[in-house]
Amino acid sequence: MTAELTSPAAPTPYWRLAGFYFFFFAVVGGLVPYWGAYLRSLGFGASAIGELIAVLYASKIIAPNVWGWLADHSGQRMATVRFACVVAVVAFAGVQFSQSYAWLALTLALFGFFWNAALPQFEANTMSHLGANDHRYGRIRLWGSIGFIVTVMLLGLFIDRMGLRIVPWALLLLLAGLAVASMLAPSAPAHTHGVPNEPFRRVLLQPNVLGFLAACFLLQASHGPYYVFYSIYLADHGYSGVVIGALWALGVVAEIMVFLMMHRWLPRFGPRRLMTTALVLAVVRWTLVGTFPGWVSLQAGAQILHAGTFAVYHAVAISLINRFFTGPNQGRGQALYSSLTFGAGVAVGSLVSGYLWSALGAAATWYGAAALAATGAVVASRSLPHGLLAVSLPSQRSVS
Repeated sequence: MTAELTSPAAPTPYWRLAGFYFFFFAVVGGLVPYWGAYLRSLGFGASAIGELIAVLYASKIIAPNVWGWLADHSGQRMATVRFACVVAVVAFAGVQFSQSYAWLALTLALFGFFWNAALPQFEANTMSHLGANDHRYGRIRLWGSIGFIVTVMLLGLFIDRMGLRIVPWALLLLLAGLAVASMLAPSAPAHTHGVPNEPFRRVLLQPNVLGFLAACFLLQASHGPYYVFYSIYLADHGYSGVVIGALWALGVVAEIMVFLMMHRWLPRFGPRRLMTTALVLAVVRWTLVGTFPGWVSLQAGAQILHAGTFAVYHAVAISLINRFFTGPNQGRGQALYSSLTFGAGVAVGSLVSGYLWSALGAAATWYGAAALAATGAVVASRSLPHGLLAVSLPSQRSVS
């Protein structure tokens, strides 16, 4: 089974795993660039937009841990993913019934609780398929990037022609596609034989694990204004929907190029050097975005840095989580990573950016994001392991 994943030409399970990533990040390609703009079209201000998007991400703080515990204890990881995807479709349909702040907050919280359950458990499922070839994760995950690009480009084009009212309908269609993809994706048994059952809390309290999670939190918090306001920011400076979509897509094209190379870079350069580099690039990126909003060439350059601030970061993070949290801890480890970074990190960054944007303006918000990334770079440089073999905890040397 694992051997089939070493080549993208293999029909299964490569393509069925890749299909899930395609649709999951196609949904992200509609939510992240355009949901804030859609909310503004309903008349919400910057603070309210930040709060509503923070609600969506805040649900990721709780949901992955609840579902991770359930999946680990039931042994039904893909059944959990499939149930979450189906209910997410039904929950998101609720955004069509009312446009009040309270209703949207409630609907987004319910939707997020199920939608945010799916990816961490699917990541654990994918890593179980890969086994010792976890450095090849990027070759599957790149299809999520392709799904993002297809959505962000096509939806930007349709928004220019039909307006922002199509955003929730497009997302509902993509969520239905995700539910179907979850039904087709293959399940892999958890590989617990011969893996020590290290207590979860003991793994978590290791200094390099805590430092790793802190660096990830800071990097994702620095993305808060990007996820909430970047499309609005560009539109306010005269960019069309097509150009905004193209800029988002450019970042993800760069991301794909890195995912194709990470199976070579990770063993060669090691987690500490790569993660620290990703955080330093985030400092440069947010500084460029905040300083030169009208320079399309510099905005394009900042988007290309997404190759480092997301692709390098995420590939390193997934590999480390897979090696820190093994056996029966795998699902909860993925859930914890998701909840602390893409959940708490983005929620805090989104919420604070909404208030900063209203009080101090766009430039100050971007510079604040750069400061968070700089802090994360210091943490990563001091705490992450140099090499993949160095990741193992004292009683887990045999699994590296």
